[in-house]
Amino acid sequence: MQRLFLAFRSFFAILFRWELPADIVSVLRLDEEGPKAHAQTGEPVDASNGALQMLAILQRDARLVDFLMEDLSEYTDEQVGASVRSLHEQCGKVLSRYVNLEPVIDGVEGGFTSLEADSSGRVDPCRVKLLGNVPVDTLPTGGLLRHKGWRAEKVELPPLDPRHNLSIVAPAEIEIE
Repeated sequence: MQRLFLAFRSFFAILFRWELPADIVSVLRLDEEGPKAHAQTGEPVDASNGALQMLAILQRDARLVDFLMEDLSEYTDEQVGASVRSLHEQCGKVLSRYVNLEPVIDGVEGGFTSLEADSSGRVDPCRVKLLGNVPVDTLPTGGLLRHKGWRAEKVELPPLDPRHNLSIVAPAEIEIE
């Protein structure tokens, strides 16, 4: 789910501000290596390409965008619940097909977890978000793990078709009778 959240944040940040937030740049390691050239076209791949491509795949295979753009106020909770069950299954299949996710911290949620500081004595805010009564001047030894977090261990999106306009997340569909 965090990968999907990153994709949405990336998409809207680029759409409205033409730049990625620093924490996303860091998580995606774009500041270290920079974007890679696309193998098929030789054109540079910018960060929005992957976000838009993932959004298009989620739309194509699970109709996620249709669901998110739908006005749900007309439907009962039972109807929405039935839709979400199917959407959840389909989106899960898409993610597992293209993204290998693993927990940031492999621990038991609700259990005590020790904090690992970096060489400067701080916790990487991209890896761990501290909640509650966080002391300002000292690093606590640990706390209760409320969410394991998710890290994309591997992403294997299909090659981009050079003829495809990435701004089109889903084409309009017209049935000819």
